[in-house]
Amino acid sequence: MNVRYSQIDRSLFIDNRKRLAARLPKNAVAIVHSADEFPKNGDGNHTFYQSSDLFWLSGIDQEKSIVVIAPDATREAHREILFVRETNEEIAIWEGHKYTKDEARATSGIETVYWTHEFERVMHELILRSEHICLSLNENIRADVETEYRDLRELRKLQLRYPLHTYHRLGPIFDDLRSVKHSVEIELMQQACNITDAAFRRVLKFVKPGVWEHEIEAEIIHEFIRSRSAGHAYNPIIASGANSCVLHYNANNQQCKDGDIILFDFGAEYAHYVSDMSRCVPVNGKFTPRQRAVYDAVLDVMKFAQSMLKPGTVYAEYEKEIGRYMQGKLVDLNLLTQHDIDKQDPKWPAYKRYFMHGTSHFLGLDVHDVGNRDHAMQAGQVFSCEPGIYIREENLGIRLENDILLTRNGNIDLMENIPLEAEEIETLMNS
Repeated sequence: MNVRYSQIDRSLFIDNRKRLAARLPKNAVAIVHSADEFPKNGDGNHTFYQSSDLFWLSGIDQEKSIVVIAPDATREAHREILFVRETNEEIAIWEGHKYTKDEARATSGIETVYWTHEFERVMHELILRSEHICLSLNENIRADVETEYRDLRELRKLQLRYPLHTYHRLGPIFDDLRSVKHSVEIELMQQACNITDAAFRRVLKFVKPGVWEHEIEAEIIHEFIRSRSAGHAYNPIIASGANSCVLHYNANNQQCKDGDIILFDFGAEYAHYVSDMSRCVPVNGKFTPRQRAVYDAVLDVMKFAQSMLKPGTVYAEYEKEIGRYMQGKLVDLNLLTQHDIDKQDPKWPAYKRYFMHGTSHFLGLDVHDVGNRDHAMQAGQVFSCEPGIYIREENLGIRLENDILLTRNGNIDLMENIPLEAEEIETLMNS
C-alpha cells in the first residue's frame, strides 16, 4: 500500500462492480486476483504494480488481494467479498503499512473483508453453491505473455478441485465495460495529462544542442514524481536524429545535435490511469523548412483523424480513411509519386513505407487498454490520436499524439493545453 495519489471516490468502484455483476451468468461467481510480485534478481523484486482489472473493481493497491463477486449468493454478505493480506509486526517493520479491514472497506466500498489466507475456506461453500466460475486472464490483444501469473495458476487449481463447474472468460466483459469511462476515471486521466503537460513545458526550457537524451528523461521523471505520479505510464521515448525513426526506441543514450529533431513519446501515470503524448521539437529551437513541412503535414493528418473520432465510427474504416489522407500528404512532400500509388500492394499500401503503425488505440488503466476494435466507437471511450511520418533516409521522424475523449456532443482533447503548434513550441523554447 505505497500510494502517492489522493484517495479515489469509492463510488467509482461500487459502480464498476454493479456493471460487472449485471453481465455475469445466473448463479455465477467471479474471481479476480491481484498481480504477482515478480522477481528481479537475487532476492529482489520488481516494483509491484496492481492488476488493472482488480484495481478497476476495488481501488485496492496491494499485493495478494482478491475480489469476489457472486450476485446470486444465498448469503447477502458474500455477494461481494474482498480478501486482503493480513499484516503483522514483522511485515510492518520490513515492508511498511498494509490495509486494515476498515481501510480496505473505505477504499473499495466492499463491506465483507477477509484475510487472504482465509480464501479457500470461505470460497469452498460459495463455489459449490454456484454453477459458473468466471475468471480474468490477460487477454489483451497485444499481449504476448510467456510468464505464468497468478490468475492463470489459480484457474488451474480451481479446475482440478471443481472440474464439473462451467468456466467463463471475464476478458470480453472487461473489454466492453472498462473501455467506457466513468466521470471519476476521466478526472484521473485528465490529471495524468496535466502532469505530462508540466513535464513537457519543463523540457522545452531544458533542451539545447549538446544535451543528452537521458538528461531529458531525468527532467521528465523529476516533474512526474514531484506531481505525485508513480512515474512513466510506459517506457519513455526520447529520440533525437535518426533515433526518431525507430518506433519503440527507448535506449535514450545519445547526445542531441544542433539541427536535429527530438521525438518525445512519454506520459505520466496518476492513480493507475495513464496519459500518452508525442511531440517533436528542434534541438536548437528552430525548425528547418523541411522539418516544418513534415511537421505541418503530420499535424494536419492529426486534426483530420481527430475529426473522425466520434461515436459510431468503425475502427477499420477510420484507419483506411486516414491512410488515404496521409497518402496525399506524402505526395505533397515528394515522398510518394502517383506511380508508387498505382503499383501499390493493397495489403500494404504505399503510405505504409513512411507511416507503418496504427493511428489510435484505447487508453485507460493501461496505455494499450482493453476494448473491442470490431465494435463501433462509443461515447465515454478515450483514444490516442498519433499519426506519424518517418523518413529514414533523412533521419527525420515526426509523430504527434494527443488523448481524445469521445462524447455524444463531439470529442474532448484531454491534452488541448499542451503546446502543439510549431510556432508555440519555438516561442517557448526561445523565451
